[in-house]
Amino acid sequence: MKLPCQSIVWNVLPAIRAAIAEELNAMGVSQLEAARLLDMTPSAISQYRTGKRGYRIVFEGEVKESLNRLARDLKAGEVGDLAARICGICAEIREEDGPGSSCARET
Repeated sequence: MKLPCQSIVWNVLPAIRAAIAEELNAMGVSQLEAARLLDMTPSAISQYRTGKRGYRIVFEGEVKESLNRLARDLKAGEVGDLAARICGICAEIREEDGPGSSCARET
């Protein structure tokens, strides 16, 4: 039995990070700066940007806008608690998927 939290850890969180890294890249943020902003290694950012990690889920609608807003806020230095913002986005995803969902739509 696959628990929803397993899907979050293995699929949703990497996809969230990948989407943020992709948006930061689109805004002209360097890999090194994106790594600093997301508190991870530059090699992890590289793997997100090249599709080696976090590629299984495509976000749309309000969730995509929340991810884009977070990336803009990160670039502007306006994020106080990154974990809380990511948790909020994860909650949005779970809410969209409805009760009893696996919390993710894999591609």
